[in-house]
Amino acid sequence: MARRSALSIRIVEGRNLPAKDITGSSDPYCIVKIDDEAIIRTATVWKTLSPFWGEEYEVQLQPGFHSISIYVMDEDALSRDDIIGKVCITRDMLAEHPKGYSGWMSLSEVDPDEEVQGEIHLRVEVLGSQGSRRLRCSVLEARDLARKDRNGASDPFVRLRYNGKTQESTVVKKSCYPRWNETFEFELAEPAEEKLCVEVWDWDLVGRNDFLGKVVFSVQGLEAAGQEEGWFRLCPDKSKPTEDERRGSLGSLQLQVKLRDETVLPSHCYQPLVQLLCQEVKLGRQDGQVHLVTLLDETTTAECRQEVAINLVKLFLGQGLVKEFLDLLFELELAKPCEPNTLFRSNSLASKSMESFLKVTGMPYLHFVLGPTITRVFEEKKYVELDPGKVEIKDVGCSGLHRVQTEGEVIEQGRQHLQSYLGELLDAIVRSAPACPPLIRAAFRQLFQRVGERFPQHQHAKFVAVTSFLCLRFFSPAVMTPKLFQLRAAHADARTGRTLLLLAKAIQLVGNMEPAAGRAKETWLSPLLPALQEGTARMRDFITRLVGTEEEKGEEEGEGRPLGPPPAVVKEGMLLVHKTRGKGPLLAAAAGKKLNFCLTGESLSFGKSPGAERIGAIALGDILAAEKVEEKSFGSSHVMQVVYMGTGGQQETAYLQCKCVNELNQWLSALRKVCGNNPRVLRSYHPGVFRGDKWSCCHQRDRTGLGCDRTRHGVTLQDWSDPLDPSVEAQRLFQHLQGLRGTLRDKYWELLELLEPGAARNGEGSPSTRTPRCPTPACSPSTRRTTRSGTSSSRSCSRTRRCCSRGTRSHTLWNIKSSSVSKPPRITAPRKLSPMPSQT
Repeated sequence: MARRSALSIRIVEGRNLPAKDITGSSDPYCIVKIDDEAIIRTATVWKTLSPFWGEEYEVQLQPGFHSISIYVMDEDALSRDDIIGKVCITRDMLAEHPKGYSGWMSLSEVDPDEEVQGEIHLRVEVLGSQGSRRLRCSVLEARDLARKDRNGASDPFVRLRYNGKTQESTVVKKSCYPRWNETFEFELAEPAEEKLCVEVWDWDLVGRNDFLGKVVFSVQGLEAAGQEEGWFRLCPDKSKPTEDERRGSLGSLQLQVKLRDETVLPSHCYQPLVQLLCQEVKLGRQDGQVHLVTLLDETTTAECRQEVAINLVKLFLGQGLVKEFLDLLFELELAKPCEPNTLFRSNSLASKSMESFLKVTGMPYLHFVLGPTITRVFEEKKYVELDPGKVEIKDVGCSGLHRVQTEGEVIEQGRQHLQSYLGELLDAIVRSAPACPPLIRAAFRQLFQRVGERFPQHQHAKFVAVTSFLCLRFFSPAVMTPKLFQLRAAHADARTGRTLLLLAKAIQLVGNMEPAAGRAKETWLSPLLPALQEGTARMRDFITRLVGTEEEKGEEEGEGRPLGPPPAVVKEGMLLVHKTRGKGPLLAAAAGKKLNFCLTGESLSFGKSPGAERIGAIALGDILAAEKVEEKSFGSSHVMQVVYMGTGGQQETAYLQCKCVNELNQWLSALRKVCGNNPRVLRSYHPGVFRGDKWSCCHQRDRTGLGCDRTRHGVTLQDWSDPLDPSVEAQRLFQHLQGLRGTLRDKYWELLELLEPGAARNGEGSPSTRTPRCPTPACSPSTRRTTRSGTSSSRSCSRTRRCCSRGTRSHTLWNIKSSSVSKPPRITAPRKLSPMPSQT
């Protein structure tokens, strides 16, 4: 059993931000900190006061975190970035919104006295007898204090206040992990109503000292306990007025934040639920039966449908039944009244599940197809515009030395550029059929066949059904916002963004298989019509090959298997190896060089370039920790350390520098995930480096001593390529079903009434006892009988267990017991409910 906290953050947009540049604009980006540790940095949106990011992240956290702070910054090339404002969300605020918070939050001004972090180790006790009692406070050490000086550290000291008296500790220079080991005593006042205040300050030779945080103790509580010792979180100074006069004048931020505190039980506890879902998928669609998938689709709100779809897709991927699951969704969706031209255009569970399936299994394929064209658009930055109402001559300059281009020339030039990009992209798509993952091809093949059977008179409908997912929900969104699909590290500027928007619109028109319809809505697209018609024909040929029967046998051999481990390469990139004291094989071979590091399921290896011979490697079993390094150690805040066991049995450390905070956290997350089960992982580490004869962080002289800070193995960023965790997906589905238990029951009887009018309830929602009819024609009523428990059986039907007992199987949904930490979820046989009636 494991307790964990999962935090979902979507930073949507900002508005009415103040101008920080002399041009009257700003270049805003966001930094997300969890308990004062930077986890996420969004891309910079240039020259705007109302930026749109639309970036989503999911972070796995330790259950004991306290708050989330989102800072809006203005990026400057020649000076330190400006702080525009911040939003702070505490854990208690998130607990008040169990379904998540979504809305606008005003930015508040950043007060230096409130920017505190870290913890202090104290021992406070009451000594002596009545009449001569003393209050003793032992100040031992502190960790992860705020950096207030330019050298990336602080000069901390402790100030204790009690009953009008003040005492101070010594100053520890250039350390955010100081150790004092000093004791202070005060005469205990009678009655003991005064409070002991322990403050931490940064000493400055010139100017006022900087406040680093404080802890306040109630002496009355200490008298009852006698002694209190431990690590205490430093708090900001609350003596200042909390009302921010500038709140609202700094703009606002639109956020979507959801916290899930999960207790994940061992996988066998979820087997009844998993078996119930798998059994329904294996049986497929049955006439006259209310399916659990249908109930989920009907009762899940639009806000939760995407999350439920992802959980279901990952669960069935792990069970090797994702193709059957999608096929069942297709059948149920096509059984509804629908038009061939509007298939799968709604946000139903089928549409969301297929969209999630493409993202989970097809991201490498997406990068392979779109990557070269997207890179070309970003690098060329050509002006592309077809709408006469939006053409700006000044943006394209002069065609000659003295003549400015006309509007028609600008549009024709834009058409040529856009047609070139579209042609290159269609070439990549058409050639990509062999590179498409077999599982995706199989899903599209069965969708193609189902739609063809449903609409035999509209043969184009089966092509539109495939392109509605592949083009409209996969390729086109990735072209329009490549940053959100990890195709680019930054958002596009205004000119490139317009080009991508027009290219995405062209892909949509090709995917609709009716370019003339797009021309009717936007007449200015008419110059592109010949290219769109040619693209439609090529797309039709591509779909035919994609769902073709060639090599089906070889593909289907692996379709039903559970999805195996992730690709061999988990993470790869160029990193700078810093030179430090040590003679480990990694440091000796690579110190001071920028090398290609490759993380796989077996080791962390490195070489001179991608594909080159590996110079050395560290086995995953030898990696003890992957953590951040203090900025002052190497003059950069993007350095990580990999602590590992060397060949001689000695502990060694490799210091690797990344390009940015996002790359740093991605590497840390990847290393922590693959090494999470290593029994030798460290519980503490040194965030500094050992130089001379001491550690730069805490000034300890013992190189092999215990670290001065805690490791953070549980803090990771989630990614589409993460290994599947069936227990987590089953737990989330169980929680969702448990929350909808009453709604599911009501919807079940409502749908059952539509299937069999007159199936009324009896008593407390249970149906009247009746003998269900077997949907199998070979199983006639004369050959069937009803058992004592109400279930039906047959003496002659060979499919008795499959069809005649479906009613009993369906009712097991209502017998899922409540989940708790001590009691795993169970599914028991029904007692009061009679079998669900079925219809031939």
